[in-house]
Amino acid sequence: MTLADLPALNATLNGVSAVLLGMGYYFIRRGRSRAHRNCMIGAVVTSTLFLTSYLYYHANVEAVTRFVNPAGFRPVYLSILISHTLLAAVLLPLVLIALYRAARGQFERHRRVARWAWPVWIYVSVTGVFIYLLLYQIFPQR
Repeated sequence: MTLADLPALNATLNGVSAVLLGMGYYFIRRGRSRAHRNCMIGAVVTSTLFLTSYLYYHANVEAVTRFVNPAGFRPVYLSILISHTLLAAVLLPLVLIALYRAARGQFERHRRVARWAWPVWIYVSVTGVFIYLLLYQIFPQR
């Protein structure tokens, strides 16, 4: 695996995280707390692997990727990127709080923060895949 492979890996990890989040939501709505827990742990693991890979990539890549073409779509791309980035920064403490409360058996308190964390997390995961597709597949910026 080379440095050039990491954006695709990162998008895959984001996509897997989104699927696990959806499954976790499905399971908790049906009272299957063990399956929910397993999916959410999987989402935390894949998101952690994503963050590690993402930081490694950006610490080692020499070129900066800029969305230039098509110029008319650039404002749409930037609004998605900015909302994705800001919400990703907000997400980390929310997930850590939700994990802490679940691990302590404080499920009502866990539920209160998870109601905010889950939609932010799913948005960040899905838009991460979308950003990859825009930059590397739909409108390659090479």
